[in-house]
Amino acid sequence: MRRPLRATLVCAFIALAAGWVVPRAARADQQRDPELKALLQKIIGRSDCFADKFDSVVWYKTMEPRLTRLVPTHEARMEILDHVYCEAKRDPSLQLPPDLVLALIEVESRFDRWAVSPAGAVGLMQVMPFWPRQLGVQNQLVQVEPNIRMGCEILRYYLRVENRNWSRALARYNGSVGRNTYPALVMQRWQRAWRF
Repeated sequence: MRRPLRATLVCAFIALAAGWVVPRAARADQQRDPELKALLQKIIGRSDCFADKFDSVVWYKTMEPRLTRLVPTHEARMEILDHVYCEAKRDPSLQLPPDLVLALIEVESRFDRWAVSPAGAVGLMQVMPFWPRQLGVQNQLVQVEPNIRMGCEILRYYLRVENRNWSRALARYNGSVGRNTYPALVMQRWQRAWRF
């Protein structure tokens, strides 16, 4: 599948504006951690959601209008919001801020579930396609639910590895360890557009 021209141009503009130059040794396509594989295998197929109903109603009412400019249909916006909220809250021992996950998705794919990066990462959260192959599951990374589920679990894993240091965890997620450009961009989008 080819990345839509608009998404390619937006990514190129962001990369140029941010001065991104990712060294070959720090690429997301080279991140194949065995511990992360075990965690991803554990969550495959689980569909339970830990979201409190009142919180989720407030979440939908607050965030759905913000997605209007990026996601054309109400149904698609609600599907993304539902899965982001549920997957961010899935692990009670390390819950992710769902609004920060939205910021990460905007930076990674601008909410284009068909997006494919130059390194081959796919979908909303730009998950590398080797993960479904290694886990022995069908590659459905263009589907909202499995993409967000894997992306959130990968981010959560890196948060643990980095002792809950968001900047370092985000750099690992992007494959740019030792650089602050990507974490700063995600945090900036979170503060300016998505903070709940």
